[in-house]
Amino acid sequence: MKISNNSKKESVGLLLQKIDKEKLPKHIAITMDGNGRWAKKRFLPRTLGHIEGVERVRDIVEATRELNIPYLTLYTFSTENWKRPKKEVDTLMGLLVEYLRKEIDSLHKNGVKVNIIGEQSVLSEKVKIEVENATSKTKNNDKLNLNIALNYGSRQEITKAFKDMYSDLQNKKIDIEKVDENTIKEYLYTKNQPDPDLFIRTSGERRLSNFLLYQIAYSELDFVDTLWPDFKREDLYKSIINFQNRSRRYGGI
Repeated sequence: MKISNNSKKESVGLLLQKIDKEKLPKHIAITMDGNGRWAKKRFLPRTLGHIEGVERVRDIVEATRELNIPYLTLYTFSTENWKRPKKEVDTLMGLLVEYLRKEIDSLHKNGVKVNIIGEQSVLSEKVKIEVENATSKTKNNDKLNLNIALNYGSRQEITKAFKDMYSDLQNKKIDIEKVDENTIKEYLYTKNQPDPDLFIRTSGERRLSNFLLYQIAYSELDFVDTLWPDFKREDLYKSIINFQNRSRRYGGI
């Protein structure tokens, strides 16, 4: 039986009503997994799965902004993704460039600040130009901080943090006796941002895959079976409702 658009809108509206606006997560991190499997199930090229995945990015960014959640981090391309076939890597980078070109005016108009977290030195000039344009244009926005994890790996991030901290210790910019968790956070890509309250991974995989390992120490983890190209705003709402129904004790009672 086919569900009408009106019934779908009603379902989304009912889910939205169930969300407690006073208990929203401040920061949501998402591993957008399953594009390739989505395409394979439909006997389509993997690239079409990635193209469909971009549409979900638009929807989820908009839904997050409308809920007034201030931080959203999307795992877009990992340090390990370079191992994929060159054609697929080129497609992913091309889609990122296309997304930024097409969406940047709308993102800027809606108060979204684009941040890139990850090692950018190895990116192509074409990608660097779009990244610089997006981050520069939106740098003063404060409605939603959109972190795009690009060539990101948490172990690489932590290694870089150790090296930078050691350099500052050697140059006496910081005092070893005063180093604490807050000091360490200042050397991460997500400095000055709250740690994610909610981590979502799509596609049914139950692992972190080198994503924000330091930052998600006390995040609520939600592994959902839905493949990313099928992950709609109602799925985001369900994850938030699930998050709100949990008891967060941070090791206490």
